[in-house]
Amino acid sequence: MNLTPDKKIAGVLAPLFALRREDDLGIGDLESLRQFIDWSSDIGFRVVQLLPINETGGDNSPYNAISSVAIEPTTLHLAPGSPDELTREDFDAEVAHVDLAKLRHGAVKYRAVKKLKGALLERAFRNFAAQDRQSKFAKFCEAEKSWLDDYTRFRALMEENGTEAWDKWKTRDIAQDRQSHFAERRKFFAYVQWIAHEQWRDVRRYANERGVALMGDIPFGVSLYSADVFSRPNDFRLDWCGGAPPEPYFKDDEFTIKWGQNWGIPLYNWEAMRANNLAWWRQRVRGVREIFDVFRIDHVLGFFRIYAFPWRPSRNKEFLPLTREEMLEKTGGRAPHFSPRDDSTPENCAANQREGEEYLRVVLDESGETRVAGEDLGTVPEYVRPSLRSLGIAGFKIPQWEERHGYLPSGGAYDRLSVATYATHDHKPVRELWEEASTSEQARHDLNQMARFAGFEAQGQPVDYEKDFYPAIMRALFESNSWIAIVMLTDLLARKYRFNVPGTAGAGNWTRRMQRTISQLRASKTEQRRMGIIRDLLAKSGRV
Repeated sequence: MNLTPDKKIAGVLAPLFALRREDDLGIGDLESLRQFIDWSSDIGFRVVQLLPINETGGDNSPYNAISSVAIEPTTLHLAPGSPDELTREDFDAEVAHVDLAKLRHGAVKYRAVKKLKGALLERAFRNFAAQDRQSKFAKFCEAEKSWLDDYTRFRALMEENGTEAWDKWKTRDIAQDRQSHFAERRKFFAYVQWIAHEQWRDVRRYANERGVALMGDIPFGVSLYSADVFSRPNDFRLDWCGGAPPEPYFKDDEFTIKWGQNWGIPLYNWEAMRANNLAWWRQRVRGVREIFDVFRIDHVLGFFRIYAFPWRPSRNKEFLPLTREEMLEKTGGRAPHFSPRDDSTPENCAANQREGEEYLRVVLDESGETRVAGEDLGTVPEYVRPSLRSLGIAGFKIPQWEERHGYLPSGGAYDRLSVATYATHDHKPVRELWEEASTSEQARHDLNQMARFAGFEAQGQPVDYEKDFYPAIMRALFESNSWIAIVMLTDLLARKYRFNVPGTAGAGNWTRRMQRTISQLRASKTEQRRMGIIRDLLAKSGRV
């Protein structure tokens, strides 16, 4: 698609797993995404933004992937004829053992979903014999071998050992009498990735035909227990974990308040990466640009410097009650800090800026015509946003956070090369803030900032969220000067549930699904009325 900041557009952010349709297999998939693209396009949205789609590990977090390129198999649409090798007989035989009504109800049940979808893919793979399909598969394997060979070996070893935690593996080399079986398992995992890439490219074409751009997401890091770290350990620093410093905004987790967010991702060995022209990053960006028209770099600040922890997240509870002195005693004097250096001196700032721009130019070089946005939120050094603008990377504007020195800019003052939104996947929905306003100072503050941004005044009258506040803040967002205005799905539907609470590893994270199917959203009189308001606002703001 021809995406240019000259033309303002709007989009909706939706976690794929959260989408719901009547005959899904317990999780949002690419058929759900097609239906969602249709629904979004009919409203007037020209962007559908997704969370990362890379294969996840045991914690199911899309920001802790076990591969920087491989696609999560549960995103696939599996039904008779999809893929070609999956017959009606095989499909029916496999789902006969599953209580589909229970699987579809409520949150994503990842273990059951992965088991079912894995079994369906195994059946399809056993039927994989057509010569023309074999030829296409061979071409895919050859074209993607730079990452696929390492990934399939890791994935087969992971299956052999029963865990992705490679530091606990007993088996890294396969006995001679199991080599044939191991090779076949590697072929299966390659087959799954081939099907995934085919389906995702088809969905991108479909979206573009509907006038919708797909917006992807590159997490700044990958899991310690990933194919990348296992296969290329010299590209990473395994003795430190990346994260974010303590911030005043996130108050949901004691550890985050005191020490910051410890994501557990290994730091990059930039010197080693430079030695091979940042080949790993180039490969990663190539994978994203095949599927998406624009992508967001999560925590783009990490290219300039990243907050590092000397302990794994599994030890957070151990460190939570400690004083700084007690912490240093336990770590041997190693403290959480910014790496490679903090911003305490002009010299440090200049070095961080120079190196961050160097790495980001590589990302832009590989992205080609695919547009790039950078999530520049949190503790942001003064040089970051000017750097992003100079590189042509769209930064983010969260209206309620934009106040500087007592001045809250209007949306008309926003840089055109920016993405405006009230919430990312990490933030509380606006409706939840509204419900908490009577008991939470932070919620009251954020709502007051949104009201100021929207020029909304209660004028002494009782304020109704749906009738008064919702249209006012949506109008202000769409009328801003930002190139893309994004609405979180929960904010669009005026819901208050969350998909993720940052800094935590709770069982409910990344499992919440929409309450209604997409067809039910279409049929709902309430949603028709609400989306009618949105459609009118998009048209009046020139974003259609």
